[in-house]
Amino acid sequence: MISTYQRLKRRRDAGEIDGFTLIELLIVIVVLGILAAVVIFALGGVTGKSALAACQADGATVSTAISAFNAQNPGTVVTQSYLTSSSAGGPYIQSWPSNGTHYTFSISGGALNITTPATTSPSFAGYSGPYNGPASCVGVQ
Repeated sequence: MISTYQRLKRRRDAGEIDGFTLIELLIVIVVLGILAAVVIFALGGVTGKSALAACQADGATVSTAISAFNAQNPGTVVTQSYLTSSSAGGPYIQSWPSNGTHYTFSISGGALNITTPATTSPSFAGYSGPYNGPASCVGVQ
């Protein structure tokens, strides 16, 4: 074993063996891990902001579709199937917004409702009620 080590050391000193040592590789891996952790923590809040923006956009889209349906079909109670099918002059919306991990939209009695699931945050336990514009998405995380 010692003779193998001495032989490899002579070859390395002579420039016959090129490469990195195990310690050098481990140091590089640790530094890359630290940099990855910094990036992950820096981008952590982006997901919540994008879910909030998606909720606001989806709510505005469905609200507009409901308004268009009500304008063309006065006196008819709007349902999700009326908005997404061609039976009542539609479709008023191509597909129903679906983001169950952050929020869910539904229609009952002709009104748009939003439900947000309870989160791990003790300050926000979830919301279920009518959609009254972008402020209704305040608890989306």
